[in-house]
Amino acid sequence: MHQILGRKRRRSPKSPGSDHASGRWSARGLPGRLRSLLTVRSLAGQVFLLQLAVVVLVVLAALVALVVQARRDSMADARHRTLTAAQTFAKSPGLLDALESPDPSASLQPSAEAVRRAAGVDAIIVYRPDGITLTHSDPKQIGKHVIGPYAEAAAGKTFTRTFQGALGLSVISAVPVEDTGGSVVAIVSSVVTVGSVQDRVNQQLPVLFGVAAGSLALVAGGSALVSRRLQRQTHGLGPAEMTRMYEHHDAVLHAVREGVLIVGGDGRLLLANDEARRLLELPEDAERRHAGALGLNADLAELLTSGRPATDEVHLAGDRLLAVNKRFTAAQGPASRVVTLRDTTELQALSGRAETARRRLQLLYDAGVRIGTTLDVTRTAEELAEVAVPRFADIVTVELLDPVLHGDEPSGASTEMRRTAVVGLEGDHLLYPVGRLIRFVPAHPTAAGAADGRAVLVEDLSTSAGWQAQDPDRARRVLEHGIHSLIVVPLRARGVVLGAAHYWRADGSPPFEEEDVSFAEELGARAAVCIDNARRYTREHTMAVTLQRSLLPSRVPEQSALDVAYRYLPARAGVGGDWFDVIPLSGARVALVVGDVVGHGLHAAATMGRLRTAVHNFSVLDIPPEELLGRVDELVAQIDSDEDAVAGEGRGITGATCLYAVYDPTSGQLAVATAGHPGPAVVHPGGTVDFPRLPVSPPLGLGAGLPGESAELTVPEGSRLVLFTDGLIEDRERDLDVGLAALREALAGPGRSPEATCAAVVDALVPDRPRDDIALLVARTHRLDPTRIADWQVPRDPAAVGPVRAACVRRIREWGLGQIDFAAELVLSELITNAIHYGSEPVTVRLVRDRVLICEVSDGSSTSPRLRRAAVTDEGGRGLFLVARFTERWGTRYTPTGKVIWAELSPHGGPGPSMEGLAEILLDEEGPLSGEDREQDGTAP
Repeated sequence: MHQILGRKRRRSPKSPGSDHASGRWSARGLPGRLRSLLTVRSLAGQVFLLQLAVVVLVVLAALVALVVQARRDSMADARHRTLTAAQTFAKSPGLLDALESPDPSASLQPSAEAVRRAAGVDAIIVYRPDGITLTHSDPKQIGKHVIGPYAEAAAGKTFTRTFQGALGLSVISAVPVEDTGGSVVAIVSSVVTVGSVQDRVNQQLPVLFGVAAGSLALVAGGSALVSRRLQRQTHGLGPAEMTRMYEHHDAVLHAVREGVLIVGGDGRLLLANDEARRLLELPEDAERRHAGALGLNADLAELLTSGRPATDEVHLAGDRLLAVNKRFTAAQGPASRVVTLRDTTELQALSGRAETARRRLQLLYDAGVRIGTTLDVTRTAEELAEVAVPRFADIVTVELLDPVLHGDEPSGASTEMRRTAVVGLEGDHLLYPVGRLIRFVPAHPTAAGAADGRAVLVEDLSTSAGWQAQDPDRARRVLEHGIHSLIVVPLRARGVVLGAAHYWRADGSPPFEEEDVSFAEELGARAAVCIDNARRYTREHTMAVTLQRSLLPSRVPEQSALDVAYRYLPARAGVGGDWFDVIPLSGARVALVVGDVVGHGLHAAATMGRLRTAVHNFSVLDIPPEELLGRVDELVAQIDSDEDAVAGEGRGITGATCLYAVYDPTSGQLAVATAGHPGPAVVHPGGTVDFPRLPVSPPLGLGAGLPGESAELTVPEGSRLVLFTDGLIEDRERDLDVGLAALREALAGPGRSPEATCAAVVDALVPDRPRDDIALLVARTHRLDPTRIADWQVPRDPAAVGPVRAACVRRIREWGLGQIDFAAELVLSELITNAIHYGSEPVTVRLVRDRVLICEVSDGSSTSPRLRRAAVTDEGGRGLFLVARFTERWGTRYTPTGKVIWAELSPHGGPGPSMEGLAEILLDEEGPLSGEDREQDGTAP
């Protein structure tokens, strides 16, 4: 149809010479639009010309009829007027008298003329019975014999006739005039010429012709409008083309492979093509029947009669799936519905396969996102099973080799695997439970798959003898449960079999097919890579954890100054570089250390061990906290410099932080220094929390040799010192201030032990899977009883040694340490004598009764003695040897005003030596050490 319309349009192209364009006339003198209507080549033109011809004929006929009718009416009017005028004049009074007068013409002529003019006739003629004219419109005719059929009038009979008289063809009415005796004495005739009648008709003709012309124009205009509309609707097609178009339309309608229905506004079927009849199996008399009475599916029948449009709605018709589209022929009001039907049964099957492929691609994508999120071997196996159930299988089990679960490399293919994950099976485990070590028999599909590294399909488990041979009783229960199909996929990575995945289908799901195998292999390959990554991470993590555990404190050393509890929580990404330490120092003091190394893994753990060892070594020197951190800073800078000098080897540790605090239980003093690390929190005995402001030095390795600073605090007994790393207070969901506020809230409250404090802080601030390592150290302070501390000022006089020594021995015995009084006396004698001889004032002696007996002698000199070998012939030089021999440990501690020589004696070391034993010790030692080696470089007095 469109081709016919196209040919029609191409056949009459517009051109300036033939069509009306831009308001101009065509070459033939007619507007182009009107010319298109006058052409007989189009149906609209033919209809217009036919309508125009009919209208012209009708108008002409009407005009003729009107003219004839007008003439007839005029003649009738002429008869009526002549008769009336004649009768009126014949009956007029005085007529008889005028007739009897000597000159009747003179009397009657004026009256006759007056009546003639009043009646609108051409003549009033009065004549005697013998035909002599008495009055006439033409005075010349008076006295003459009238010619005409007057015999009837002379006989007394009135008549009206048309005849040819003196005035020409005329209409004449004659009325006899009778006297009182009934005799006819005269005849009155009234005459209207036919010419006068024709003049009256001619006066009406312009009106008639005007009305005819107006009617013709109006009807022609209406016909033109109708023809123009018809021309638009027929697109200028001619009758032959219209016939051909409808023939083609009918052929196309029934030839297309798509059903077409036209349903009326009342729901009745108006038209159905052959394909629609075939698809819907319509009866022969389907047309004009209601759509609900055609035996269609209820949903489809409702759609055909409803007032809603449809686009590709799928409806069932018998065993076919039809895609239905419905549109209306009018936008408003009751309208017919045009419905198209397309058979999509095969397309549905194809789209079903395409949808299956799409779902599997989506499943593979989801597997890539969801599998391997934790770097945990077991969890990765569970994720594989969770992804596949129920979108691919009803049940999934995953078995892995034991070395894989421990992070080790499998030595080779093995049929001994441990069940790691089961998803999709609830209640009583028909299959082997999680954790069960399974030894698959050689005939089992898993053993066959592990041997050649390929997936094995078992479409029907009831026919698989190898699968049933593994455990016949369990196999029977599995089949009774409805599990009927299996795919076994070896999990291979880098050419090594790590385990196997089993996909099971039960009742309600179709058995696996060959096309499912490739998908299962692809899913297993992706999961195997993730499992292998998790295995390697497990191995590295195990090594890092082992290293870290060997470097972190295994227990808190014994000391009486602090009650200590701690927590170390590794990050979810693995071990890191956070660390803590508790180091006993001389004089019953204790050092608390917390540090943080940037990064995670083996490097961070090894770096943490190096820093912890360095802090331990420097703490032996008993130097102030800021000086200790300064030395560690220099060490870190040196390590970074050495590692940077070797290209490609190692990584620097610049950026590590550390807090070093020393608590003295004798005074309650806390000296704190920090290198880029958060300061401690102090929880007072009443439960209030304080974050002391401290001078902060740069992180380790960034100090550039600058001197550090420290702060000294006095903390009440029973206070809790809380040291922590930034992982406790910093999180992506909160900033530092919010973290400190949360920590303050968790620490607040009196009466908690360090252990309870650690638990409360962890519960309040630590997430299930922290992003960073967390080290937490809580220490509750104690003060030494003043009765367990004794000190004396010693004058710089050798004679003062004896009294002070005696006083010390008495105090030692008062403390119940008589078993070590002789050893203590020897140590004090040596230390006091050396201070008096080689030191400077003031000289002070202090005894501290703690877990051990601490003997301290301080003086104002900054030099200290050191051990050396004394020759046999030397008279002195053996005093420090005795100190080292009879004490647990000893050393030198520097102060801002000098130094302190200290020694610790264990009260559980047994009784001290006697005088004889002391002599024997001194004489038996060959080449004893001497503490009086005074070098000239100023290191010893």
